[in-house]
Amino acid sequence: MQGTMGLDRAPVEGVQPRPRVADGLSVAPPDALPVTAAPAAPAADTAPGKTRRSAAARNLAMRELAIRVVAPVLGVSLFIGLWAMVASTSPQLPSPAKTFTSAMALFSDPFYRKGPNDQGIGWNVLSSLARVGIGFGLAALVGIPLGFALGRFAFLNRMASPIISLLRPVSPLAWLPIGLMVFKSANPAAIWVIFISSIWPMIINTAVGVERVPQDYLNVARVLNLSEWKVLTRILFPAALPYMLTGVRLSIGVAWLVIVAAEMLTGGVGIGFWVWDEWNNLNVEHILIAIIVVGVVGWALEQALLMLARRFNYA
Repeated sequence: MQGTMGLDRAPVEGVQPRPRVADGLSVAPPDALPVTAAPAAPAADTAPGKTRRSAAARNLAMRELAIRVVAPVLGVSLFIGLWAMVASTSPQLPSPAKTFTSAMALFSDPFYRKGPNDQGIGWNVLSSLARVGIGFGLAALVGIPLGFALGRFAFLNRMASPIISLLRPVSPLAWLPIGLMVFKSANPAAIWVIFISSIWPMIINTAVGVERVPQDYLNVARVLNLSEWKVLTRILFPAALPYMLTGVRLSIGVAWLVIVAAEMLTGGVGIGFWVWDEWNNLNVEHILIAIIVVGVVGWALEQALLMLARRFNYA
């Protein structure tokens, strides 16, 4: 008989052949391999899905509207309600309704002139803005270049740091007698107070912005042998611009804050003098109106600077 060792047997009908073994590995026959189903196509956008997304978008829009509009209106309403409550318990404090009536009469003719010390609230606000503009402009002309110099040169920074640390915390009104002594006039003294009070935020913020310029930028400028002017205009100024504008915004707030107190002491035409004059006349309603006007003008100045800052590209 012929041996069967090493011979392949013919497959028997109806019997599944065994997998072959090669080098200890079992190889399954083709029909025994698992079949992977094709990925299902994404479901088509259904009407309920669109409805849910539309509802979520509406909810988001309503939430943003509540944050931007409803919340400020609610805050102002609560403030007016608290004011009315306090006024009902204190007869000397005018109520919001009485103050509003007085404001309507006051703003019906804001630019009248009846004498050098009797002018409408509009002229007083414009006079204060003029002083703030002059003092703030002089502070910017001095403070921003000085800030660039302090941030660029470490030796100069070390030399000026004790002086800035000593003078910056001084109260703005403490500088008023110095101004009166030097300029012999109230108007230049008020401008001097605005100048010396608003210069510090611009110096400090500009210097910090220049100091935080990446050293790699300066190394590249040194390799390219750029002049100091090109380093200033091409590298330092764009990098320090956000810090500089922040200092400018802080300075304008300080300047507008200081002018009211300075004009109370110096007299003349201005919103600060107008507030003090109304106090001498015991007209508390006009004092409250002046406080609101000062706040609105300060807010408008800050918003104007914010709009200016958004127009710059810091990239």
